Amino acid sequence: MNQQRFRPSKAMILAAGLGKRMRPLTATTPKPLIEVNGQALIDHGMDRLAAAGVRTCVVNVHYLADLVEVHVRRRSDMEILISDEREQLLETGGGIKNALPLLGADPFFQLNADTCYWIEGVKPNLEHMVDAWDEDRMDALLLVAETVKSVGYAGRGDFEMSKDGSLTRRLEKGVTPFAYAGAAILHPRFFEDAPEGPFSMNILFDRAIESGRLFGVQMEGLWLHIGTPDAIRAAEYAVGGSAA
Repeated sequence: MNQQRFRPSKAMILAAGLGKRMRPLTATTPKPLIEVNGQALIDHGMDRLAAAGVRTCVVNVHYLADLVEVHVRRRSDMEILISDEREQLLETGGGIKNALPLLGADPFFQLNADTCYWIEGVKPNLEHMVDAWDEDRMDALLLVAETVKSVGYAGRGDFEMSKDGSLTRRLEKGVTPFAYAGAAILHPRFFEDAPEGPFSMNILFDRAIESGRLFGVQMEGLWLHIGTPDAIRAAEYAVGGSAA
């Protein structure tokens, strides 16, 4: 008997960061609102969420918060809820933990507004994630991209991935094939006993690795890492070439 796949109806987009590496562009524009190919980065992610069936999207705000809030509230294809971090920036982990009351008890999509930009393959990557999600085995499922096939990424990778999809960390001085592409499905229990206040998601990733509950899905298509102003031009060139 075919079991009905769980499909998250809620999502969170992290949009509170300072965007220091994108200066001078971020002096007056928050990084999620920087445009690539005529569209704000955050809208690329929100379009993908809407296509995947998300009905409610939580967006956290801190830096130039009013600009981000006004922009996302223009959307009519999903309910927008604001998680306000104007008083204190809570980092990635703290920001999501703070928003859990808005996200409910079910697993949810989570996107980083500034890195979840890619050219889809044959099938949308969020659909690959829905297909791979297994609540019994997983607390977190990350979308990972092959570093050698990415545009604008100059790092040494983040994770090794085994045949069953489980993830382990890159050794300190090593190089790994996969980088976290800024999209995930997270179960609220992932945040049980998490620290208070600001903290990085890396703390929870490491904890889930220890318990064997961090998994990955390999991205189909092309990841465009928008980390610097130069990367915008590289991404636009890559998109133009793919459309030609």
